[in-house]
Amino acid sequence: MSAFVPDGLHPVHADHPGTGNAAVPAVLTLTGERTIPDLDIENYWFRRHEVVYQRLAARCAGRDVLEAGCGEGYGADLIAGVARRVVAVDYDQTAVAHVRSRYPRVDVLRANLAELPLPDASMDVVVNFQVIEHLWDQAQFLRECARVLRPSGLIMVSTPNRITFSPGRDTPINPFHTRELNADELTQLLVDAGFAEVASYGLFHGQRLHEMDQRHGGSIIDAQIARAVADAPWPPELAADVAAVTTADFDIVEAGLDPARDIDESLDLIAIAVRP
Repeated sequence: MSAFVPDGLHPVHADHPGTGNAAVPAVLTLTGERTIPDLDIENYWFRRHEVVYQRLAARCAGRDVLEAGCGEGYGADLIAGVARRVVAVDYDQTAVAHVRSRYPRVDVLRANLAELPLPDASMDVVVNFQVIEHLWDQAQFLRECARVLRPSGLIMVSTPNRITFSPGRDTPINPFHTRELNADELTQLLVDAGFAEVASYGLFHGQRLHEMDQRHGGSIIDAQIARAVADAPWPPELAADVAAVTTADFDIVEAGLDPARDIDESLDLIAIAVRP
């Protein structure tokens, strides 16, 4: 969560592209488009994204992995701890320079996700977390993912659940999102792109976050957004709770396995599918 919308990005520094001089900074400005580590005010949103990397990283062990839309790069670096190789692609030149500087074990490239700069059947896993909602041509992107995956390769996608993220709206709340999805729409996109064996999961608040929700008027998310929109100071209790959130405070549940956790009530959607 940024100072005004989810997926915030705090200013950080990296080598300026093309200079070869580490003393020249490239600054990722706070736009609301991405989230990053090590910033208390962003911590809820960062942990909500990080937990998916942590819990799915084992599926990347010993494999050639593409992260399509790497943003700040923390997720690609986490996967690099278990994968044989991680290639990260992002369209933003400054973000690419930052990843190249901060995460040397990640091979980062600047490219349009609708035209991935990789050979056919060159990857074992494609990771696309909190990105597809930003894309104008989601179908073309997924076809590209199928092209670069080897047979039996995996695609893993996470995205905000449109039903709970932008409830009752025809257009997304976040101005950086072009099209948000519900679980059925995400599954259909994957099937239409040629993927099979689609498994769907929902991300939910765990017990400690439910307790925080109750302390802050029923929703710690709404409490953050209200202060951000009003440009108002955060109460110390809210700031402390947000800073204390960890990945253990989120539950990821496969669709249909828990009658009390309807995927249409989840906060984020996760889909894993196979390239036949």
